[in-house]
Amino acid sequence: MEMQPLTFAKRSIGWSIAVAILMIFAGIVGIAVPGIAGLAITTVFGWLLVFSAIMHLVYAFHARGTKAVLLEILLAIVYGWIGVYLLMHPLAGLVSLTLVLGIYLLIEGILEIVEAVRLRPHPGWGWILFDGVVSLILGAIVWRSWPFSSVWAIGTLVGISMLFSGITRLMLSFAARRMVTSIA
Repeated sequence: MEMQPLTFAKRSIGWSIAVAILMIFAGIVGIAVPGIAGLAITTVFGWLLVFSAIMHLVYAFHARGTKAVLLEILLAIVYGWIGVYLLMHPLAGLVSLTLVLGIYLLIEGILEIVEAVRLRPHPGWGWILFDGVVSLILGAIVWRSWPFSSVWAIGTLVGISMLFSGITRLMLSFAARRMVTSIA
C-alpha cells in the first residue's frame, strides 16, 4: 500500500516533533546532571570506537595489498584499544576527553581570531572574531580548571547543544506542520 505524500509528511512531522522533544529533554538532563551525561557520552564514544575497530578489521580482510591490510589492522588495534579503555575506565576517559576538548577550543579560538583579523575589512568579520573570542574563553575555562572541569564540561556543552538542536528541530517541525496544514 503506497502512502500519499501529504499523509507521509504529516507522519514525518509527528516523528520530528517527538524527536525534538526527546532532544530537549536530553539536553535539560545533560545540563542538570553534567557529570552523569559526560560519563554516558564517554561510554557511547567508547562503543563507537569499538564498532569502528571491528569495521576496520572487516575491511582489512577485503583490502588489497599488504600495506592496506597492515594499516587497517593497526587502525583496528588503536580504535579497539582506546574504545575498550574508555569502556573500562569511563571516568579517566572523561578526564582525557575534557582535556582534548579544552585544547581544541583554545586552538579553534586562536585560529578564528586570526581569520577574523585577516578578513577585517569584509562584512561579518566581527562575528568570526566574536566566535573566536568565545571559543578561546571557553577553552581557557575548561583547560585552566582541568581536571575538575571534567565533571561539568562535556555534559554541559553537549546538553546545551542538544537543547538548542531540539528547540530548532521543534520550531522547524511546527513551521512544516503549518505549511502542510495550509496545503491540505
